[in-house]
Parts: sequence; structure tokens; C-alpha cells
Amino acid sequence: MLANKVTKDTLDNILALQIIVAWAGEGVCDPKRLDWWRTDLIDENGGGDLFGRLFPKTHQWASLQAVRQAAIQQDRRKRLDMAKPDAVRTLFFWGFTVDEQLTERLAFHKQSGVKPVDVLPLSLDIYQPFSAADFEEAICIPHQKVDFKVVPSGREIFGEMLKALDECARKLAFALLPIVESYPMPFYRLEER
Repeated sequence: MLANKVTKDTLDNILALQIIVAWAGEGVCDPKRLDWWRTDLIDENGGGDLFGRLFPKTHQWASLQAVRQAAIQQDRRKRLDMAKPDAVRTLFFWGFTVDEQLTERLAFHKQSGVKPVDVLPLSLDIYQPFSAADFEEAICIPHQKVDFKVVPSGREIFGEMLKALDECARKLAFALLPIVESYPMPFYRLEER
């Protein structure tokens, strides 16, 4: 069972991975990235420009929040095709309690006035041109392997979900590899009790 209160560092680590994956998943941008969702919300020649004009002080956070929400929506659509969509955990779905804390933490950062790159442990510069190799390196866990089986709804990771949520998030992100044409939605199936 997941803890009620998650540490700020853990929340920041999960948010950083969510943002990297959400950014990489955009497909309307030029040049397009992975094309898992039909958005262009960060680039300054795309949605980033609109956010900059609409929200001059918080535009970077607003665009990250929007692209994260696009990824959450795609993740939700895939989960809803499952028999028990609430009985899994994905990089973008942790259950109500943790998801609420992630949303509150993102809102806190947005209101702080600090730039995302100065507060989140981003392992990839999302304001530079996309490189699939750099993305793979950013989500890779050196000297480890994540075993999963491909099922109709996504990639089911073998084994129990880790108690350390940030480590669990790293494995979920790592299970996005190898990159495929559509969002592969790695997930842990919760144990039935």
C-alpha cells in the first residue's frame, strides 16, 4: 500500500520524470518528438509562445503542467481499456492520494517564481532540440533491466511494485524502452488482497 504522505524530494523526482516523458511524447512540434500525444505545448515556436504571452511570470510551469496533463489523459485512455483500470500504477497514475500530492507540489513550484530547471531534478534539458538517444539515456537505469510482458493495454512489469515511489517511477520510465510508435504505458498491477 502506498504511504499517505510522500516526501517533497520523491514528489519532485516523479514530477521530473513525468515532465521529461510528457515533453518527449509531443508530436505536433517541429521537429516532432515521439508523437505519443498530439501537442506542442513547450517549444517557444509553438505552444510555449502562447503560454509566454498568456502567463508571462509562470509560462514555463504552465506549459509543463499542460503537457503533463496531455500525457495523463493519454495514460487514462489506455488504462480505461483495462478490466480494472484503478488496480494498476503507471508513471502518470499513482492513485488519488499520491496524484493529488503531485498536483499540489506542481502548483507550489508554479507559484514559487523559481524556474523548473532550478528546482526539478531534470536529467534532460527539455528546452534543447530533442534527441532520442539523449531521452533514452535520461530514462535509462544503468546496469539494470526491467522485465515486462507486452499485453494489449501496455507493458506489465514483472514483480511487486517497489515501496520507494521515486525508484518505482524510474522503473516505469525505463520500461518505455525500447521506444515504439505509440505510448506503451508501462504499469505495475497491484496485488489483490
